[in-house]
Amino acid sequence: MRDTMWIYTLMFFFSEAWSQNPVDRYESFNLEHDATLMCSNRTWKETMYVIWKVHLKNKQACQISFNSDGQSINSCGAGKSLQNTSRAQSYLHIKNFSKKDVGIYICESPYSRGNDNYRIHVSANVPPTIKSWLEYEDNKMVAVCIAEGGNPKSNISWSNGRNGSVETLPGSDGFFTVKSVLEIPEGTNRENLSCVVQYPYWKHPETVIPELREGQTLIEEVKDNFLWVWVVVIVAAVVFIAGILFFAQKKLTKLRQCKRSESSLSKPPRMEDVEEVEPYASYIQRVNSIYN
Repeated sequence: MRDTMWIYTLMFFFSEAWSQNPVDRYESFNLEHDATLMCSNRTWKETMYVIWKVHLKNKQACQISFNSDGQSINSCGAGKSLQNTSRAQSYLHIKNFSKKDVGIYICESPYSRGNDNYRIHVSANVPPTIKSWLEYEDNKMVAVCIAEGGNPKSNISWSNGRNGSVETLPGSDGFFTVKSVLEIPEGTNRENLSCVVQYPYWKHPETVIPELREGQTLIEEVKDNFLWVWVVVIVAAVVFIAGILFFAQKKLTKLRQCKRSESSLSKPPRMEDVEEVEPYASYIQRVNSIYN
């Protein structure tokens, strides 16, 4: 017990004596894979001890240490441990790396001629979730593409060679969300339009074709539908008016025929002209007068 206390007292003494501002480093690891952090490439023949101070989000800081005499401390739990390479180099092993292991790892490893001291910013390699759609903004059609919740940051481009506006939105837990908006001129062929997302750890970029958001309708479709509605309405009105005129003409013809038949029935029968017959006595008298 006294030896152990003496060792840690000596470690603390050297740590304070050789303390210096740590050098910042940045490391990232794939999720659900084992991760390895090295503080120094020196072997145990040169190294006096190694101390790791781990600062995770929403967790109390913990410490892992080991000295050349074989004394060790581990308050970080079973998921993290100090191990050695085949060349007797010390490294910190993180089993099954997850988002919970993201944080700052400070290491210190003194040796006979100096001290290795690093502040390592550890992050997770998380591929983004890609979304893309079409919508209307200020009566103009735009294509929107989002690479959400990724680390490192993704790059967005468009298949037609045009560059849209790109912005990086604040994300949670150090992850990035990149958004690109491309204005689409009227009459542009949208069939070949696609969003291209490049992520540093993908072998090939991902391509997504933007679709119209649910509940929205293309202006061109609205115009076409509106035109067809008007065509249908006009045709229906013409047919309706023509039908009315046809039946009205037919009805009028029948009324005229009825009037003619009624007028013919109401007139008295036509009397033939009869030559007035002269009385026989007058006739004889007129004839006698001619002879006389």
